Amino acid sequence: MKKIKELSKEEIELLSYADLAYMILEETKKKMKINDLFQQICDIKELSEDDFVNQIGDFFEILTTDKKFTMLENGFWDLKSRHSEKLIVEEDDEFEEDVEETKEEDETEEPSIDDTYYDEDDVDDDTESDLKDLVIIDEEEEDSM
Repeated sequence: MKKIKELSKEEIELLSYADLAYMILEETKKKMKINDLFQQICDIKELSEDDFVNQIGDFFEILTTDKKFTMLENGFWDLKSRHSEKLIVEEDDEFEEDVEETKEEDETEEPSIDDTYYDEDDVDDDTESDLKDLVIIDEEEEDSM
């Protein structure tokens, strides 16, 4: 790969901001703030200060969407290939305590009638035996009692 200084003006014009940013970070081998990085690109492409101001937002979007770049702490940017991603898994002690408390509550709590599920197919068909002691009373008989 050619170095930026070795590129012709025509080659530079054909390069995207992302390509130039990649080349700059690769050649310098150090992380950079977005303003400094884009200022170097503007200098290489011979863009004006107005171009810098008008296009810095677009450049930020390019860096955030291009998977070759990574944003570091304090607003620095670098090539993702130079940084391994660390997956930090923190255990939430409060969550674990809540789960344990819930388990203890569940174990001691007896189900209420509303919590019980009845499947009509599983119910024994002993309706005759359940109804043998049933007495039907008319309203007239009830009044006389």
